[in-house]
Amino acid sequence: MRDKDRDELTKAEWRATNRVATGFAATTLAAIGLAIVYWQGGQTQLEGVLLALALGGLGYGFVVVAKRLLPQGPYEEERDPLPASDETVAGIEQDIERGEGWLDRRGFLLKLLALAGGALGLAALFPIRSLGPSPGNQLKRTRWRKDSLVVDAQGNPIATDALEVGGTLTVFPEGALEAEDSQTVLIRVPEDEFRPREGRADWAPMGYVAYSKVCVHAGCPVGLYQQDIKRLLCPCHQSTFDALDGARPVFGPATRSLPQLPLYVDDGGFLRSQSDYTEPVGPGFWDRDR
Repeated sequence: MRDKDRDELTKAEWRATNRVATGFAATTLAAIGLAIVYWQGGQTQLEGVLLALALGGLGYGFVVVAKRLLPQGPYEEERDPLPASDETVAGIEQDIERGEGWLDRRGFLLKLLALAGGALGLAALFPIRSLGPSPGNQLKRTRWRKDSLVVDAQGNPIATDALEVGGTLTVFPEGALEAEDSQTVLIRVPEDEFRPREGRADWAPMGYVAYSKVCVHAGCPVGLYQQDIKRLLCPCHQSTFDALDGARPVFGPATRSLPQLPLYVDDGGFLRSQSDYTEPVGPGFWDRDR
């Protein structure tokens, strides 16, 4: 290969290298811009433009590498070996070296590619924030706490004379009337008929028993109490629960008992909770025992 041809080839390689660098640099800047826009609150159209520029710059760089810096085929091996002069062999070796070794001679392109890919990957992580904060154990807790005062929908505390036997009322923890997961159905059942479960002997003082009002089937409010048979009924799908037996399901699609809230009577004669519910309320839960 003549020196003039080699010079032209070198110039062409440098021009192609600069074009690749421009593409990767555009990807880096666009990806950083995308991350900043998203962090500042986001703007859909601008995010789309920046993402297009980032991916476009990356694609442009790869195309230029493939078309300008890598050996261009097709290549065919001769069937019969042919003698070659030293000059021809040297030219072939130079071509091979140019094709396979361009990455070594253009190390800064690899670094720029890594920078562009890292910036784009970082920008891709930001949408994870849109999933919201980690719920932690919030799905396993309600607003009920130890010593929470039991109040009605108007915020009035519930005294031991608030209900006659057979009466029912929707109650909440004081200060959390808006907490839907904390809504509780309070029933006064005959003490001699109530059958507390093991470990719950002191959860229903004076016949006051409290169950989560959120149905364990589909989350509907369990708002109907059939006093004559002591059953709670969910009107959505007719799941029925035995109020005398820990709200055990006796009919319908529900397969679990309603969680029971442990109660006690304070020195002033008002109902309070001993703790939060001891199990998650509401429909099926991923680590809840059936």
